[in-house]
Order: sequence, then structure tokens, then C-alpha cells
Amino acid sequence: MSDVFKPANPDFDRVVCQSFAAQGLMVTLGARLQTVAAGRVVIEVPFTAGLSQQKGFFHGAVLGGIGDSAGGYAALTLLPAGSEVVSIEYKINFLKPAVGDVLRATGRVVRSGRSVSVCQIDIEAIASGKASLCGVMQASFMRVEG
Repeated sequence: MSDVFKPANPDFDRVVCQSFAAQGLMVTLGARLQTVAAGRVVIEVPFTAGLSQQKGFFHGAVLGGIGDSAGGYAALTLLPAGSEVVSIEYKINFLKPAVGDVLRATGRVVRSGRSVSVCQIDIEAIASGKASLCGVMQASFMRVEG
């Protein structure tokens, strides 16, 4: 997997930021874009009781939600102007409970194709400044005309 990508749209960061701001789920979760780079996007969510499951950890749906968005936006950074992406598949492995003050999803493009992109996403819980990998995802995204 190469970490060097050439975006087709030089304005990709603005496109990602505008799209992210329009996502109701990300607003509801209190998610924030931390990094937008060619082929890589990082999203963080602060812990609140409203995002927990019955044991007090981040709910698995929060991991899936921010992981899906981090991967999708990573894919979007490499696509031509006027593109959007939709998820066509993802798989998540929960490695351990997501316990922490912040949840971080880092999406990285593995392959960027004309119509389908594949991404890997690492999801970490951050407690007292220490990150712990709690989930990994692989996801596929289809390019659609905006």
C-alpha cells in the first residue's frame, strides 16, 4: 500500500470539509475532522453517555459510523471534482472495548479506482492521552456524480 497519492481535485480538502459539515450523523455524534490529506482522513468523536452501550463503552455503531465516514472521505480526496462516494460494503472487527475520552478513526486508501475505492480504517480509543486500537475496518466506496 502506497501512502503517496495524487489527488485529481486540487480543492479536495474544501469538498471534504463541506460534505462532512452537511452530514447529520456526524453532527449528532459531535464528530470533528482532524486531518484531511490526499488518501487519508482522521475523524474524532468525544465520549458522551449518549454514545455509550450498556457497559459504558463507546457503542459499536459509533465505531462503524465514524469508520465509514473516515474511509469514504479518504476515498473522496483522490477523486475528480464533482464526485461523491457511497459505501458499498464494509467489515469491522471489534478488537476490544472502546473505552476512552475520544474515539479516533483513521481512513487510508488502499486502492483508488475509477469507480470503486478500497480503504482500511483503524479505530482507536484514546484514554488519558494513550491510544488503543479497538477496531479495524475494510470498506469499499463507489464514486457517483455529485
